[in-house]
Amino acid sequence: MTKKDRVLYQLKVTLRDIDPPIWRRIQVWEDTTLGQLHQILQIVMGWEDYHLHEFIIGRRLYSIPDADDDLYERKVIDERRQGLLNVLPRVGTAFQYLYDFGDGWHHDLLLEAVLLPDSAEQYPRCITGERRCPPEDVGGSVGYEDYLKALADPEHEEHENWLRWRGPFDPAAFSLIDINRQLRERFQPRAKAKRSSTT
Repeated sequence: MTKKDRVLYQLKVTLRDIDPPIWRRIQVWEDTTLGQLHQILQIVMGWEDYHLHEFIIGRRLYSIPDADDDLYERKVIDERRQGLLNVLPRVGTAFQYLYDFGDGWHHDLLLEAVLLPDSAEQYPRCITGERRCPPEDVGGSVGYEDYLKALADPEHEEHENWLRWRGPFDPAAFSLIDINRQLRERFQPRAKAKRSSTT
C-alpha cells in the first residue's frame, strides 16, 4: 500500500459514565497502529499518559506486553504491531480503550466511516467534540463528580483543597485548535522543523 492509496478511519470516542458526555470525533490513517492510536487518544482527550492502558477488541486484549502478564494469565497482543485495518473489520465495529486501571476511564470507540483524505488537510486530526477531560488521578467518574461539586461550591469543605490541587477548572472547555496543534507537533515534527528553518 502506497501513501497515496491510504484511506482514513473516522472514529467516535466517548468517555463512559460521564454526563453530560465527553466525546471526540477523529480521523486517522487506516495503517495507524493501536500504539499510535493510544498516543492520539491521549492528546485528543486531554490525558497526560501517566498510567497503563489497553484496548479491547472483541475478545482480544491489546497493549504493551509485560512480564507480569503471565502471572495474571493475560494474553496480551502487542499494540505496536497491529494496524487498525487489521483489527477493525468493518464500519460499525465498536471497541474499548481503558486508561488508568485505578481510576478506570473506559472509552467507547466506534468506527463510523472509511473516507478518502482531503489533500488540503493534515492527519491525524480531530474534527469535533465536546467538553474537557477530567483531571488525572481525580478518582474515576464518581471522584470527578465530587470534584466538580466541590469546585462549584465555595462553601464546600473540600473547595479550597481541590482549587489548590489543580487551580480553576472549566468542564465545558474544549479547543479544537489546541488539540490539532498538538497532533501536528506530535505526528508531523519534520514539517514543523522545516517551517521553522524557512522563517
